Amino acid sequence: MKHKFVVGETVYFTASNVARPAATGTYEVIRLLPTDGDDCQYRIKSSTEAFERVAKESQLVTA
Repeated sequence: MKHKFVVGETVYFTASNVARPAATGTYEVIRLLPTDGDDCQYRIKSSTEAFERVAKESQLVTA
């Protein structure tokens, strides 16, 4: 499975997990991660947060 986004790309993240709320908005792709089942994963970072997040490709669109 091939990743749709590349390191350094700006993406728009939509949080889908109600139990662990996350800030929806624009993020930078920091690292490509192994797939989780049939969904590629990414490490992403927002300029407004001090930490990185893990996001599935289904939660991201091109910003």
